[in-house]
Amino acid sequence: MAKHPPAGGAPLQKRRWLLALLVMLSVSTVVALFIKSAFDPCDLHFDASKPEPVVRAKTASPAKFAAPPPPSPLSFMKSKLVLLVSHELSLSGGPLLLMELAFLLRSVGAEVCWVTIQKPSETDEVVYSLEQKMLVRGVQVFSAKGQEAIGTALKADLVVLNTAVAGKWLDAVVKENVPRILPKVLWWIHEMRGHYFKLDYVKHLPLVAGAMIDSYVTAEYWKNRTRERLSIKMPETYVVHLGNSKELMQVAEDGVAKRVLREHIRESLGVRDEDLLFAIINSVSRGKGQDLFLRSFYESLQLIQEKKLKVPSMHAVIVGSDITAQTKYETELRNYVMQKKIQDRVHFINKTLTVAPYLAAIDVLVQNSQARGECFGRITIEAMAFQLPVLGTAAGGTTEIVVNGTTGLLHPAGKEGVTPLAKNIVKLATHVERRLTMGKRGYERVKKMFLEHHMADRIAAVLKEVLQKSKRQRTH
Repeated sequence: MAKHPPAGGAPLQKRRWLLALLVMLSVSTVVALFIKSAFDPCDLHFDASKPEPVVRAKTASPAKFAAPPPPSPLSFMKSKLVLLVSHELSLSGGPLLLMELAFLLRSVGAEVCWVTIQKPSETDEVVYSLEQKMLVRGVQVFSAKGQEAIGTALKADLVVLNTAVAGKWLDAVVKENVPRILPKVLWWIHEMRGHYFKLDYVKHLPLVAGAMIDSYVTAEYWKNRTRERLSIKMPETYVVHLGNSKELMQVAEDGVAKRVLREHIRESLGVRDEDLLFAIINSVSRGKGQDLFLRSFYESLQLIQEKKLKVPSMHAVIVGSDITAQTKYETELRNYVMQKKIQDRVHFINKTLTVAPYLAAIDVLVQNSQARGECFGRITIEAMAFQLPVLGTAAGGTTEIVVNGTTGLLHPAGKEGVTPLAKNIVKLATHVERRLTMGKRGYERVKKMFLEHHMADRIAAVLKEVLQKSKRQRTH
């Protein structure tokens, strides 16, 4: 059932060019291609012990009087000392976004230090690889419990706590120095699930310089929930929508690159160019809704058969699988596929560091996150950059990205969304022009709102305010 790309099969020249592309893409989705595979996150499959090959690309000669690039909106952070505190170091959305911020700050000359609160007791190839990527880019990596981390927190111009769970670090490590650090803390929150609303995690929230949240829906949720459940008040809260990196956009806008990637992935899956691929690109977990997606996909096949509609062969792709983990949930997914006898139409793809090849290969992205949805959902704007329509749940940050009926179609979360999603799958399968038009409009929306420079502008405005507020508090 699970099909994986073969080691060979493509012509040598084509494979070399593809390898170069994949190396460039091997940092996909933190700076959308900095280090992820889909933020919301798919994980990793590679040998961390082997050095990454260097690719030297030919560049066009600059124009004789070419204007210099505009200064970064984050230039004011030059020489500032910033401590970034992450609850973990993994290929999930929060840590990858914090790494993206680290690289943006390093690019303008800031001194950036990183601590990870929860680390595995044994050497982990993912943690090792990501730490090496940071060290190579000049980010200093400290032990979360060491004096070096505490000293840096006291000296830093800015401390960024990433995710609600990172709040545990303050009392556990900083201890009596917490009051000295809180006035310069920016708390970057990505969570939507209720179990993060624990007073032990977020009791210091009212006293920090500011909170930064990825969507308006999530910001409102946190404001209400902290007041009603915890009887605490949120600090000044800033909403910062994310953006795609320049690297991702270069690939998304390169017709040749997309065609080669599409051919390679489709060949590895054993599907034809004319077949329709609907994909979820997320870590396989119940909250991401792969089970409900498969039910919708099966129902869409039944609808097509009942109505005798003429459509190309349809396939469902689940990117983010990890059968080695032997989770009960993934076993349920695979058993369902066997039970419904759709093994030839469903493809499980291992967790991967590179999502761009799959975005090039598919026709529609399904963002089926359940309950309150995604806080933002980076993979959504990445798919739109590749001119893909999005079928998403009408929940969370997805409602701030996808324009229903224009760049995609929304359906309810939960079991009540199964049939609407099935009908939306049929709509896009049977209306080629509508599918293509939605994809083009999604791309236009990304260009207007969701690029790296948009995100940098938004973050720069927040950091300026937080630094000014921190300075005022320290001088009084």
